[in-house]
Amino acid sequence: MTENQKPKNYFKKLLILFFGVTILVAGFGFGYSYGISDWQKSIDKSNISQNNDKIDFDLFWETWNYVKENSVKGDISDKQLFYGALEGIVASIKDPYSIFLEPETAEKFDDELSGSFEGIGAEIGIKKNQLTVIAPLPGTPAQKAGLMAGDFILSIDGTDTSGIALDFAVSKIRGPKGTEVTLMIFREGGEEPFEVKIVRDKIDIVSVRWEMKSGDVAYIELMYFNGDTLEEFNKIVSRIIDLKPEAVILDLRNNPGGYLQTAVEVAGAWIEKDVVVYEKGRDETKFSHKANGKARFKNLPTVVLINGGSASGSEIVAGALQDYKVATLVGETSFGKGSVQDLVKLSDGSSIKLTVAEWYTPSGRNINQEGIEPDIAVELTKDDYDNDRDPQLDKALEILK
Repeated sequence: MTENQKPKNYFKKLLILFFGVTILVAGFGFGYSYGISDWQKSIDKSNISQNNDKIDFDLFWETWNYVKENSVKGDISDKQLFYGALEGIVASIKDPYSIFLEPETAEKFDDELSGSFEGIGAEIGIKKNQLTVIAPLPGTPAQKAGLMAGDFILSIDGTDTSGIALDFAVSKIRGPKGTEVTLMIFREGGEEPFEVKIVRDKIDIVSVRWEMKSGDVAYIELMYFNGDTLEEFNKIVSRIIDLKPEAVILDLRNNPGGYLQTAVEVAGAWIEKDVVVYEKGRDETKFSHKANGKARFKNLPTVVLINGGSASGSEIVAGALQDYKVATLVGETSFGKGSVQDLVKLSDGSSIKLTVAEWYTPSGRNINQEGIEPDIAVELTKDDYDNDRDPQLDKALEILK
């Protein structure tokens, strides 16, 4: 199949977030209208691919009954076993970004995309096979406690995170406002792990802010690509254009991603009607996602700031602007999360988030695991952070003089 641009409603399903990152996987709440024995009889084995090894569902029910009748946990509900089985199906593909969400969790997932949730305000993922802080969101308990992008989380309230499922880790970190969580952190370059105690709070995500720097340089910081980002971003672009700036700085540091469509349209402030990102799935079919913007910043010198907390949507925008040579990238190599999650709502309100493809920049670079390298590498050290210095921003302003 040739390269195609998918219809806009397709974007409503695609998410490019670090989830586990923001998901609380809890208990089970599924009501079904017939008993387990009837359900056993209802399975249509003809739906199982004939290309696979023969599947004997008697083994499934043998396991089900043994666990239910002999577990030391006592009375285990059919709902619990049923949802656990569905979680196991998705977990079996060993992809940390693919998960099953029961209805309550799916609702929390939707709430966060809309811009509000309770927790510590940090995006987490798996890097180097270790639970890792992708980005502490600005102004949140995580940032105030000193968490930094790239911190490894060794334990959560004393629970070792070695081999931990991403969704389970998030369920232990998130919680009601006012409660406390203790994280054991190891920071590269440090000698010993250290504890960080964080009091959870309501997290209202302000996804975009801006100011004029040095009089004629417009500075835009995008923290997230969530539900209200695009509208706010477009308003800010209009206000900036009215001020007739000489240059633009787009700060994508510690931006973990969000909605695909939002990222594509943000890139449209520099790219007009061209491909922003390619998506390639299991059958190697390649789809193009094109900007629909007016490229109002196209002729303005632009610097994009990135770091190890820039992921997914941030990498899509940064990679596209770099490929079209409409911006200079400054900072540190981005995270390298370039996979596509398709979010499917199921009949009872639960959801499956499944990795279905990978992202490629317009020039064909694979974002996943590789990340986006800056044109000019500038490190921001812990000492810089502690003393409110920002050499990356300083370099951007120097370039644009």
